[in-house]
Amino acid sequence: MTNVHQVADTGLRDTATSAEAPVTASPRRHTTDWHLNKVIDGLREARHDWRQRHGRELELGSRELPSHAAIHKAMDTLCGILFPMRLGPPELNKEGEDHYVGYMLNSVLNVFHTQVALEVDYKKNGATSIDPLQAVRQFAERLPQIRRTLDLDVTAAYRGDPAATCVDEVLICYPGVYAVIYHRVAHEFYKLGLPLIARIISEKAHSATGIDIHPGATIGQEFFIDHGTGVVIGETAIIGNRVRLYQAVTLGAVRFPEDESGSLKKGEPRHPIVEDDVVIYAGATILGRITIGKGTVIGGNVWLTRSLPANSQISQASSRNSRDCVTDDCLEISTRGKK
Repeated sequence: MTNVHQVADTGLRDTATSAEAPVTASPRRHTTDWHLNKVIDGLREARHDWRQRHGRELELGSRELPSHAAIHKAMDTLCGILFPMRLGPPELNKEGEDHYVGYMLNSVLNVFHTQVALEVDYKKNGATSIDPLQAVRQFAERLPQIRRTLDLDVTAAYRGDPAATCVDEVLICYPGVYAVIYHRVAHEFYKLGLPLIARIISEKAHSATGIDIHPGATIGQEFFIDHGTGVVIGETAIIGNRVRLYQAVTLGAVRFPEDESGSLKKGEPRHPIVEDDVVIYAGATILGRITIGKGTVIGGNVWLTRSLPANSQISQASSRNSRDCVTDDCLEISTRGKK
């Protein structure tokens, strides 16, 4: 293709331009009056009405809530701190690991201290006894154990997936591992009584992976989510050690209890307990405060609302159309001998 600048020098600019690329007129600068005063007034009134309904007329003049942007950036850095040579900056070498970890950890903890203080201040009138500085110190002290727990999760993922070529591939590529890293961190903030920061962290992983783990969920060691998209784990779920889930598994609530006023009760145990060494295959839905016994295997697309004994194997009955299988009566359950 002829270069336009070369064409200009030959005196054929107009011919070349029309033959090779249509001329596009530069967009004009618009000075349209959008009559925004009415819109701005309406938005101000909507904010005022909301604040009045929720007792928020005395909102601070500055930011009151933790910042998504600040926490997301801190989490990206924290992943590099936990795994410097694999998730840290590309120019890092082993000789500089400790310096990098110390320098960046100081920066990240300062960010978290600011965000924790915002969440504590948000809980009005001294309704919380949380000391932001002490809370962040406690979080920092947990980081070595978080790293050791994540090492076990990464190893479980490598051992549980025949397609995995090495543990490094699992760590840097697998969405299930990404989601578990974020959950381990979010869960620490949740236990410290900081649910807003915990939820911001968990929802970043949810947005990135399609895996929705509530930061309140309690998850044991050597946990692996394979593929992962569509997995949902509720707030009060308890998961034991060496549990493996596949895509689109739901550990949810079957019903939501209400108080005298008709509002949903908060914090009630309503999600499953999954004991050690359980495998749950793709699309299974397990609802309510039921217990899945140790060593159980639950097949794909099973819908379950009752407890199972240890070492059960459960699948949809082959004699029934799976589209009609909406109750436990449609299932075939067998109990294996103890291992």
